[in-house]
Formats: sequence, structure tokens, C-alpha cells
Amino acid sequence: MEKDFEQHLRKSNLSENTITSYLWTANYYTAHYESMTKANLLSYKGYLIEHYKPQTVNLRLMAINTYLLFLGKEKLQLKFIKVQQKNFLENVISDADYQFFKEQLKNDGNTEWYFVVWYLAATGARVSELVQIKAEHVKAGFFDLYTKGGKLRRLYIPKLLKAETEQWLTEKGIWTGYIFLNRFGERITTRGIAQQLKTYAANYGLDIKVIYPHSFRHRYAKNFLEKYNDIALLADLMGHESIETTRIYLRRTTSEQKEIVDKIVTW
Repeated sequence: MEKDFEQHLRKSNLSENTITSYLWTANYYTAHYESMTKANLLSYKGYLIEHYKPQTVNLRLMAINTYLLFLGKEKLQLKFIKVQQKNFLENVISDADYQFFKEQLKNDGNTEWYFVVWYLAATGARVSELVQIKAEHVKAGFFDLYTKGGKLRRLYIPKLLKAETEQWLTEKGIWTGYIFLNRFGERITTRGIAQQLKTYAANYGLDIKVIYPHSFRHRYAKNFLEKYNDIALLADLMGHESIETTRIYLRRTTSEQKEIVDKIVTW
């Protein structure tokens, strides 16, 4: 059944991370609950609510609902829980820290990681998308991929980044295939990227809470709106299904809020 479910997922244009998550959730449920009944499913939902954040709960519920649909038991699907939208962004790297981090990596000769950080912040790529970028995409200046809803999204590589990447790849003798490789010449993993970024951040005295792959995607969105205030375009560039998802970037980060309060509240 697990192999059949995996084949079903792979036909749905889902990312590798999503497929792995859905399979893990289905395996966890079948290992801990004897049967697929409403009572057991509600018990599982209660367990999730008790132990995880709302966003994670809904991701797990999405996975189990997908599994139920695959089994032909869609009537047992669970309702998602309401996620309260925050009026601020948390743990987002500042533009100053991003620029510092990127330049330090370059100055220290950590060229590949310099490009990892630059690509994340200058393309808005998810880390699962970043590891799929090939030399052919750099040459073309864009990378086509599909959103979770099955819509085509074009990830653009800005001309400055494109030009410097081409020079770097030429020096390395890479003309085709994936551009971000580990020491064994294999495509780097998303987990490897997250761990290495935190290691470098700690070495440079940066707050490791704001150094993670998705933080640079947030930085991309914030910088984009500050320079070109078109939220509909940003939603398309980021692959958001709803513009409401993108509206969070109109809000201030917690550090920005504090800076403003400290400056203006003098009474």
C-alpha cells in the first residue's frame, strides 16, 4: 500500500519534501492506530494539536486527508484548524545581516555558499527548489516549475546573479547539471544546506534563529515590496495560490516594529 501511495503522490506534481512528509504521516498513523475510523482520526488530530504548532498540524492533516482520498475514504477527512494570522514577521534576517553574511562568505572563499545565500535571497526560491537549479537554467536566466496547485511558476535569475554565476561555473568547468553539489559531487541536500548555513552564521556572530533557508525567501519578498510595491506580481513570483498569503510581507518584522517604537515613543 505504501508503494502505491507513493506512486500516486508522484503523479501529482508534488515536491520531494511534500512526498516525504505525506508518506511519513501515513506511516506514522498506520503504526500507531489500528484502523482508519473517525474516532481514531479525531484522536490523532487531538494528538497533533497538543504537540505541534497550528501550521504543522494543518500540514499533517493535509497529508492524512490526501491518504484518505487515495484510500477512497474521503468522507472521513478531517477539518483543518484555524491559524491566527500574526500582525508581524518573526525571525527574518535583516537586509544588513544578509548583505554582511553574503559578503563574508565571498571574502572567506566560501564561494558556493555565497551563491546559495544569494540565490535564496535574489530569486525567492524555496530550498527544495534551489537544489534543482541546473547550469542550463542559469544560461536561460530562469527555471520553470509547478506550484502545489499545478500552476506553472517561473523563477527568474536576475542578470547580475546570472552573470556572476556563469563566470563561477566556467571556472569550475560545470557546463551542465546541478550547480550546488556536495564534496562527493552529488546534489546537496536541503538538510545539508540548513545545517551549514547555521554553522557559518555562528562563526560570523549572527543570530542563528534568523539564519535558515526560508528566512532568505522572506527577505526576498520584503526587499521586493520595498523597491517595487506590486503585491500581485510578488504573489506570482513566489508561487502563492492566494494573494492573502503574500500580504504578510506588508507587515513589519518584530525588530522593525521595535525600532520604530523606540524612535517615536518618547512620551
